[in-house]
Amino acid sequence: MTERREDQLCQKGSPELSFLKDREWAVIDGECCRVVNFEPYSQIIEDKVCGPKEIPYASVTLECKKVQGTITGYITHKIDFTHLWMVFKERTIKEDEEVIIIWSIKHYKFPYKLIFKFFNSAVWPKLRVLVFRKGHFEFVTNPNCRPKNKSCEEMLVPIVDLKPKVMT
Repeated sequence: MTERREDQLCQKGSPELSFLKDREWAVIDGECCRVVNFEPYSQIIEDKVCGPKEIPYASVTLECKKVQGTITGYITHKIDFTHLWMVFKERTIKEDEEVIIIWSIKHYKFPYKLIFKFFNSAVWPKLRVLVFRKGHFEFVTNPNCRPKNKSCEEMLVPIVDLKPKVMT
C-alpha cells in the first residue's frame, strides 16, 4: 500500500472501511482493535464450521486507533472464525469485558514464517483474539486514560487469549 493511501485511511473523518483481502487488512497489521460487533454468516455445529462456502465466515465491526472511523473486517479463515465464535457465542462477553483482535502476518513461528513467504497467505490464520476488562482499548491507545479502581495488571492481562498454533 502506498504511503499516500495509508495516510488517507488514517485521517479523521474517513468513511467506513471494509477489509477483505490481506492488502486491505495490512493497514492495521499488529494494531489492537476493539471488536464492536461480531456478525457470523456461518455457525459451528458439533465442532464443525457450517455455512455457505462462497462468502466469508463472518464480519466484525472494529475500532482502531490507527484508522479513524468504523472498519468492517471480513473473516475468511476457519480458525479465526472459530476463535471469535468461542468468545462471542460459546463463552459470551460480560458487561465489564471487551474483545480485542490483532491482525498480523508478522508473528508466525519458525518454520511457518519461511513457509508463509512461498505459499498463498490465505491459507494461514491471522487473528489473535483476546478478552480484556472493559477499558483496555482506551488504556493502551490513550496515554491520558487511566482506569479507576483497577490496577494496571488488571487492565493488561487478558482474561482469554486465543491465537493460532502457528503464531508466537
